[in-house]
Amino acid sequence: MALQTISDRCSGCRLCQLFCALVHFSENNPAKGALRITGIFPDPGQYTVTVCDQCGLCAEECPEEAIILKDNNYVVLKDKCTKCGVCVDVCPTQSIFLREDEPAAIKCDGCLECVPYCPREALQPKEV
Repeated sequence: MALQTISDRCSGCRLCQLFCALVHFSENNPAKGALRITGIFPDPGQYTVTVCDQCGLCAEECPEEAIILKDNNYVVLKDKCTKCGVCVDVCPTQSIFLREDEPAAIKCDGCLECVPYCPREALQPKEV
């Protein structure tokens, strides 16, 4: 399974980012969520939700082979990642993040833990 987004339903509450950070980092810090929420204002006055589409380009380009395919989702191996930023540069959806306070790149691993917490069902599981 992978994660699909329905941006028209997003209210910008960022609960998805919060739960992602809680699940993966045990922190109440939405900035560590592996989703990008972008407000588009004043026109058309909506939010866009962007998440990794599991295309694999990051894994192909990673010089450290720190991104692997596991259960149909690409995951970052934290012990191999050097935070060189190549994955960030090649990501077509801009869904990989580097944070100074984290030892490895952050990207969606398809865990779907955020799905039940989206109050407007803007996040849905998707067959890969």
